[in-house]
Amino acid sequence: MSSGVRVERVLKLPRNETMAAPGHANIAVVLDASTSTGVTATHELLTSILRANNQVSDLIFSPGRLPQVEVNGQLLPVQGGGLRPFTADDTRRIAADLIGENKQAIAILREQGYCDVSFGLSGVARFRVNVFIQRGSCAVVMRVISTVIPALAALGLPAQMGEVASLRDGIVLVTGPRGSGKSSTLAALLDSINQKQVCHIITIEDPIEFLHNHKRATVHQRELHSDTPSVAEGLRAALRQAPNVILVGEMRNRETMEMVLEAAESGQLVLTTLNTVDASTTVERIVSAFPASEQASARGRLARTFRFIVSQRLVPRKDGTGRVAIVEFLKATPRTQACIEVNDSSGRNLLEAIKSGTSQGMQHFDGELSKLVRSGVVDLETAAIYATDPREFRHGLA
Repeated sequence: MSSGVRVERVLKLPRNETMAAPGHANIAVVLDASTSTGVTATHELLTSILRANNQVSDLIFSPGRLPQVEVNGQLLPVQGGGLRPFTADDTRRIAADLIGENKQAIAILREQGYCDVSFGLSGVARFRVNVFIQRGSCAVVMRVISTVIPALAALGLPAQMGEVASLRDGIVLVTGPRGSGKSSTLAALLDSINQKQVCHIITIEDPIEFLHNHKRATVHQRELHSDTPSVAEGLRAALRQAPNVILVGEMRNRETMEMVLEAAESGQLVLTTLNTVDASTTVERIVSAFPASEQASARGRLARTFRFIVSQRLVPRKDGTGRVAIVEFLKATPRTQACIEVNDSSGRNLLEAIKSGTSQGMQHFDGELSKLVRSGVVDLETAAIYATDPREFRHGLA
């Protein structure tokens, strides 16, 4: 792969399109021939792509294809002089550059066929990197992480989320599909606590994304595999490390969920995420992870310990300039706790409780979507695609 990178120009998505067709827009760079090789060439490629468009959220490097990027939810090709489709050797070398001397990641890649690492370009960006084996060759997917921790207001999140910084115990769940901004929201919440509370914060992440400096709080960040062998082990250790706040990057299994509930019951504040689309689905995902004989107990424990469930989605704007965050916000009240404790897999009772809780700052997806359709920010047809109940959503706007 050639390097010596300079940016040719920035090409933006068409302003009158909410869904750009493949190939309709692209990111253009020029790679000049030079003697740069190895890590230097990889650094220059990444820097070139990010400078060509500052809205890039993900990068994909796959054998047989040109680099691809995701911009505002759309997958676009990177094109330009000096670029050619990657070979298997190209992607293997890029993977090696990104993994570096991380022996744990190398071992996991060999044993499991994939690994997660963090990677930083000084003064440019940080990345969450997943390297995986497909058809005997390496492929790489990179998520761009800002070097600046965002403020809650800058993310367009409800003002009532600032209440998290005053919590002393319990569980705060941030949920949503892949690419919905959960990591940014979690980082903003943790930074708010860091600025307002004199406390001890421990994070367990896979990998570490945003870097948190000590402010009023003392912050220790632990990365899976390099600092702790598993999330569960990290949580067990954390309970012996006098934390006030624990951040768990993601709850992926029953063991982690059990440890999170235990930590909250022990008086810690726990912030974590799940890949679930709304509050009711989040509750059912957690409860269903436990054996049937333990599910009633799990409901009761979750009802008593949860403080907020924040579920978010990113929806394309009508004018094609990007996406807007839609947030469902569930707060612990006697009514919402009772809804969680009762077995209601449909989630209807919990949704009604959210709708009735607007005076307490609660809000539900379809209600927030309706506001954006009426104000002309989101197109009706697009909104209906993202609505929790498309039929009821359309009926409400009729």
